Amino acid sequence: MIDRFLTKAYGARDASSTRALYDAWADSYEAEVGENGYATPGRCAAALRARMPDPSRPVLDFGCGTGLSGLALKLAGFTTIDGVDLSPEMLAQAREKSIYRKLDLIEAGASLPVAAGGYDAIAAIGVIGAGAAPIAVFDTLMEALEPGGRLVFSFNDHALADPAHEAKVDSWVNGGQAKLLFKEYGDHLPGIELKSNVYVIEKN
Repeated sequence: MIDRFLTKAYGARDASSTRALYDAWADSYEAEVGENGYATPGRCAAALRARMPDPSRPVLDFGCGTGLSGLALKLAGFTTIDGVDLSPEMLAQAREKSIYRKLDLIEAGASLPVAAGGYDAIAAIGVIGAGAAPIAVFDTLMEALEPGGRLVFSFNDHALADPAHEAKVDSWVNGGQAKLLFKEYGDHLPGIELKSNVYVIEKN
């Protein structure tokens, strides 16, 4: 019997409660999202790969969870992937996949363990939105990139219902700090009729 967490995942909560939820969900996460057709990791990985000429360049999988996003990146051709997440139980699942060069536990709101020029791309797949990371994380990720670096990310329908999410992207693009390379609306979790936008933006 799979414990059901999807119905709980999109409620507002603080960082401590979010970590507790994902720790408890770790063992059954892949089964539950898998049976609902979780499509966003593959869509994000394909969108980034089409805009990254050298897939050997390092990619940071932010909010990597159990490693489904890292697996999608690997299947798309990326060969050097690091992961960070706030849930130790999720990281334990990711470690078993042997996809990542390294995996680190991070605290909510902390600065990223990223050296200048350390990553050509950052992926935040299914990470920012209701019940997960706040939109302020978008600034943290963009600031960690050097000019020319790419961020691939997604906003599901719950995130898109809050205008602050797309407004944040627009503030970077319209302000000349970044350019939008790709945006597409499509399946996220078709089993529960949830869709998402996938984006790739490049830092100027």
